[in-house]
Parts: sequence; structure tokens; C-alpha cells
Amino acid sequence: MARKRKPLYKSPLFIAALLAALAVLILAAAVFMRYILSGLPPVYEMEEYTPSLTTKVYDRNNELIHEFSIEKRMMVPLEEIPVDLQNAVVAMEDRNFFSHPGFSLRGIGRALLNDVVHRQAKQGASTLTQQLSRGVFLTQEKKLIRKIREIILAIQIEHQFSKREILQLYLNQIYLGSGSYGVKAAAKKYFDKELDELTTGEAALLVGLIPAPGRYNPFANPDLARQRRNLVLDVMHAQNYISDEELAAAKAEPMPVKPPQAEENKPGRYFIEHVRRMLEPKYGMETLWKAGLNIYTTIDIKQQQLAEEIMNKWLTDFDEQVAKGLGIEFDPNDSEAEAAQPTEQDTAQAPAEKAPRLQGAFMVRDVKSGAVRVLIGGREYDQSKFNRATQAKRQPGSSFKPYVWMAALQKGYTPATLVKDLTTMFYYDGKNWHAFDENADLYSLDLAKQSFIASKDFNVWVPQNYGGKSEGWITLRKGLEKSKNLVAVNLIDAVGILDVIRVARKAGITANLPRVPALALGVSVLQMDEHLAALTTFANGGIHTDNYYIERVEDSNGRILEQHIPLEQAQFTPQNSYLLINMMKGVVQNGSGAYVNRLGRPIAGKTGTTQSHRDMWFVGMTPRTAAAAWMGYDDDTSHEDGAKFTGSTTARWWTAIMEQILKDEPNEDFAVPEGISFAYINPLTGKLATPAVRNKMLEAFISGTEPQSF
Repeated sequence: MARKRKPLYKSPLFIAALLAALAVLILAAAVFMRYILSGLPPVYEMEEYTPSLTTKVYDRNNELIHEFSIEKRMMVPLEEIPVDLQNAVVAMEDRNFFSHPGFSLRGIGRALLNDVVHRQAKQGASTLTQQLSRGVFLTQEKKLIRKIREIILAIQIEHQFSKREILQLYLNQIYLGSGSYGVKAAAKKYFDKELDELTTGEAALLVGLIPAPGRYNPFANPDLARQRRNLVLDVMHAQNYISDEELAAAKAEPMPVKPPQAEENKPGRYFIEHVRRMLEPKYGMETLWKAGLNIYTTIDIKQQQLAEEIMNKWLTDFDEQVAKGLGIEFDPNDSEAEAAQPTEQDTAQAPAEKAPRLQGAFMVRDVKSGAVRVLIGGREYDQSKFNRATQAKRQPGSSFKPYVWMAALQKGYTPATLVKDLTTMFYYDGKNWHAFDENADLYSLDLAKQSFIASKDFNVWVPQNYGGKSEGWITLRKGLEKSKNLVAVNLIDAVGILDVIRVARKAGITANLPRVPALALGVSVLQMDEHLAALTTFANGGIHTDNYYIERVEDSNGRILEQHIPLEQAQFTPQNSYLLINMMKGVVQNGSGAYVNRLGRPIAGKTGTTQSHRDMWFVGMTPRTAAAAWMGYDDDTSHEDGAKFTGSTTARWWTAIMEQILKDEPNEDFAVPEGISFAYINPLTGKLATPAVRNKMLEAFISGTEPQSF
């Protein structure tokens, strides 16, 4: 009888093979799960998750004026997000959000079936939680492994966070196009509104962007965007989130027509760029652009906008005058006139000559604190980001003269001291400059000049007043009011070039200052910001304060990272500072800055015009506010054949701007410090005025230095 054989499945060999296969399968599954889990971050990191945030810049009145961001993103609590917006997201993206465990089996099955039919991974079927896990931790690639990781993360997130917390994170994380992340940033980007200002239709439009922000962008594809918005509204209505009346009203809402004003066209772009150049090296690009800092600045954005508009209008008018003077074409809308190049079609004939284009710079600061309220670095920031107020070095011309006059006051001169408004020849002997003394050498100036010119060993310089006229001996005051070049060079020769340089240094000038008599006429090159801060020292009673632009910087949690600390340095006596400012008031009342007098308030100022009209300045100040204006050409050419502008011309648009900026400032005079007395003098002789003198003037003196004779 044949022995009965055991079934194969009971065979020890089979059982061993089966167990081995099972072990391999378990091992493979373990390795696979290890691989899956190794690519997952710890979900508790989401509690400390800090996405790339927008850094905000505010003006002095806490008005938001700019944002630094790689991604436009603003984090807000769920309580600040409109209910319509929350309902629209749930209705469109995950209607079972409040009941599922983080994923939907029905949705996954439907997606898998659809993918098999189409033979590619197209259907997402992701819940809000899955979308959040993907947006925070994973990539957007459509792969099975990523989908498995996404589901595991979603389950962990659901276990770790409440539904409200998940919805809040989602609404702050979701990408809605045009660089905007989160609903708050998107509301600003598309409607220029805060979240609490959104209508039901606008909330629906934002939610409609989620699947394809580029496709449903209302500015690029308005018809598609409208259809998508209406679909969202229909779904909300079907799920009883809105009534029939609300549905009809929301569908009737107009679509946004154009994006809010572009950053490049907003006021204060030169100021913002200056702030960026200050902070980026200090905090690093990552922190400035991604950490959500709050930067509180000194700028007054309303004054800034007014100043930009007024300056551009005046300079455009001047451009037209130049064009007419040169007899060439002028196009007020051609911002690249100077850079115009012939095209291929122009090669057969010479292109039409274009009018040159003036550039300008303007700056306003607080006299006492140094806070910068307005900063204009030029015209058309989008054409040239070069800041002519903080980066350009230009000759100040006669606006440098106050430093010379202060040096004279420190040497014991008074505003009534008679000084030489006489032609003087200077010669250079290879080491130093000297003033030629015609009386000591018994030569006439003309004869002496000829002998020096004939020698190769000497350089000769014979300065002249603007207009070529001199008046002999005049008071120190009149020399400044009329901006007399000959007085300036004779003064610097009398008090010493080094003493003038010391004054400039104490006032705040750090630029290189050449040791030449022509320094008195402003042949050095200075930056506007430094020049303004230095001259303001005299208006502040001799106390120097640096310009500053940032009040404080806070991190995203409100912790102060830096704060401006005022630093005051007493550099000149209040008495000498007052005497100089009082003479500079005369520049406006009786001299080259007389146009400014129409403001009807005490203003101390100084004009400046360089050789061949390359640079035209006006710097002026009240007891509270100081401002500097410059205009010229970037290529440093004159163009004086078209229109001969001067510092007095610049004073005109300085006045137009300051009329607006000063309208709310009290009409005050500069305070008279102790130790100052006043006496009526004869402006021709500098001596005390007799009762018979008609044009006598009340002059200020340091007590004890008043004239003693008539």
C-alpha cells in the first residue's frame, strides 16, 4: 500500500520558504516605511513654524509705506479672517474638513481611479490638512511616495492641532499668486484692502485662485476669474453658507480692474533704498527680507509725495526753458532724453537732438534731532536708482561760505567788521598758495600778474565776483548777503585755510577739503546729506546732530532690535552760531536768496552756484526745519547756453516745496542766546549809526564787541 504524501503546504521545506518570504516581505515593508518616515520632519516643528514673512516699513506717523519681501506674506489670527472667506475655502477645497481625520478615503479612491484611467498622476484629492502638510514640509511633485508621506503628516497634524488651528495655518500659508502667500497679503495685492474690508464676492475671488492663481488672475484673465468666482459663490450657496440675496449681490459685484499702485511709482523710493542699504549689511538679506521686521522711520510720506511732485514740475519747466534756449526738441514725457540713441531706422539721417534733462535732489531734516523727513535722490527712480542726496559728490559753490564766515567770527570779526571786496591775485610757489601784496611790493596788480603768468614755476589765480564788480570795503554781513567771492577769498587768506577746514570738520564735514584759497568758493565736493547736517549745526545753536532715518526696528514679535539714541555735540558757541544765522537771514531778506522771503517767516539760507552753472544749490532753515535743494546735470556739463540757472533759481522751487512743508509749523524766529546785544549801525561804515543815517540797521553783536564810535 502506497504511503500517503503530506500536502505541500505542510511540508517543512515549504513552511520554511514561506516564513523566509514573509520575513523578507516584512523586512522590505520595514525598510520602505523607514524610507517613508525618514523623509518626514517632526510635526511638532509646526508649532514653531515661521514662514517667510514680509518686513514692513512705516513713516513717522506709523503709515505703512513699503514692504521688503521675497514672498508677500502676512500672518493673522483666524479671528481676523472674515467668516465668508473661511466658509468659501471649506466649501470649495474640503467640505468634510471638520469631520475627517486628515484624509478622505473616498477622495483618495476617486483620485486613484482617475489617475489609472488617465495613466498619470493628475487628481489631487487632498484635504486642507494634506495641502497644509505639503505646503509647509513637502514638495509639490506628484509622486506616490510624496502622497503617502502627505497622508501620514496630515494624520499627525490632525492629532497635534485643532481644526481651527489647522484652518488658520492654511489660510496664512496658501499661495494666491503674484508673490502673495496667505489671504491677508492677497487682499492687499488684488484689492488694496484689509481683510475686514473684503466683500463676499472678493472673498470668493481669492478662494477661486487657489487651484491655479495664474490662470484665474483677475487682471490677466478677467472672464475666467469671474467664472471661477461665481462657481465658488454657487458652491457656497449650495452648502447654505450664503442666502439667495447674498448670492445675487456677490455676483453683481464689479471685478478689480487694475492692480494697486506699483511700488516703483510710490513716493519715497530713494528713502526706502537708503534704509535698505543701511540695514541689509547689519541684519543680512535673509532677516531683512524674510523675518517680518517692523521698521519705523523718520520720513513724512505726505510731505515726501508733495516734494517729489513739486520738484518734478519745476524741473520739467526748466527743461523746457533750456530746450527753447537751445532751439531743440522738448518732450516732457521723455525721461531718457539725454540717453537717446539712434535706432537702425535713423542711420540714414541724423537723429533729432533731444533736450538735456535736469536732475535734482532735495532733503528735509529736523534741526534739533536730525530726523530726516524728506529725501529725494533724483527724478524717476525706475530710470536711475543713484541717490544724488546721499551718494553724489558735487561742488557746493557759495553755499560753502558760511564755514568761512564762522571761522572769521571765531577770529573776532563781527557782522559789522569791514572786509575787502577787492581783487586779489593768488600764486602757487610749488608748496603753498600766497596772496600777492601789491602795496608791499610796490607793483600794480596787472603788472605783477603778467610776470607770474610768464613764469612756468608759478600758478596764478585771480578770482572775480559774480558779475565782475567789486565794492571796495564792505561789512562782513553784506559780503555774505551778496555772496561776494572776493570777500570770501580775502577772508580765508586772513583767517587761514586750516581754520576754515577745522570749522567745517567740527560742523560735520568729513569729505576731503583741499588746502587752497578756492576752498572758500566751494571747489571741494560734498554730499548733500552731510552738507545739510553741517550747516544745520549753526541753526541749532552750535550743537551738531547727525541725520538719522530710522527710529527703531522691531522683530516680528515686537521685540526692539535697535532704537535711535540722540547724540548731541556742542561744536560752536551759541553766540557765534546766532551771529552767523542772523547774517544768513539777511541772504533771504536782502541778498541772493530773496525769492524765499515770500514765505513770510524768518529763514536763514545760502545760495550756491558753481563754475559754468554746473551745480545750483539752496540750503535754508527755520528754527525747527532745515532743507537743501540741488539741481544740475548728471554728466556734470553746463548747458548754460540754453538757460543760465543759479542758486537763486534753485531757491525758487525750494520755496515752492517748503511753502507746503512749513504751513503747519509755527512762525518763529531764531532764539537769541544770552550774551548777545544789538546796536544800530551804519551799513556803509560798520560804525554806530548817527540819527541822520537813513538806512541804519539793527545788528547783533556778542556783548562788548559793538562798535564804539560813529
